[in-house]
Amino acid sequence: MAASDPKDQARGKKESRDERLDRELIELLNELRVALPGVQVLFAFLLTIPFTGTFRDLTDQQRNVYFATFCATIASTAFLMTPPAYHRLRWRRYDKERMLRISNRTAITGLAFLALAICGAAFVIADVLFGTAGAAATVAAAAALIAGLWFVLPLGRQLEDESGSDD
Repeated sequence: MAASDPKDQARGKKESRDERLDRELIELLNELRVALPGVQVLFAFLLTIPFTGTFRDLTDQQRNVYFATFCATIASTAFLMTPPAYHRLRWRRYDKERMLRISNRTAITGLAFLALAICGAAFVIADVLFGTAGAAATVAAAAALIAGLWFVLPLGRQLEDESGSDD
C-alpha cells in the first residue's frame, strides 16, 4: 500500500488515499468540536443581552456593534456547522475529497467570522466599561492576538515549509 502524497512518502508515512481522507476528516471534525462550544457560549451570551435592563442604556454605536457581532456569530455558527452537516447529508456518497476541500474553506471562514464576533463583543463590553478609546485599544489587542495566533502563525509556518526551512 503506497502513500498517495509525495510529502507523506518522504516522511515515511504509508497510508492510502482513502486512509488519508478518513484521517483528515476525523482531524477536521475534532477541530470543529473545539471551536463550536466557544461559538455557542458567545451566541448564548449575545442572546441574553437585549433582555437585560441595561441594554436600553447602550448608545446607538454600541447597539450597532452589538448587532453586527450577533450577525457575525450567526455566520460563524453557520460556517462552522457546515462540515458536519455536509458530511451527514453526503454520507456514503464517495466524495470525501470534495467534502474536505469545502469543509476546510467553510471552517476557515467560520473562524474569521468568530474572530470578528469576539472583537465586536470585546468592543461593546470595553466601550461600556472604559469608553471608545478603551474599546478601540481592547479590540486592537484582541484582533492582533487572534490574527497572530489563528492566521499569521500557521500561514507563516506554511511559508517556511514551502521555502524548505525547518524549526
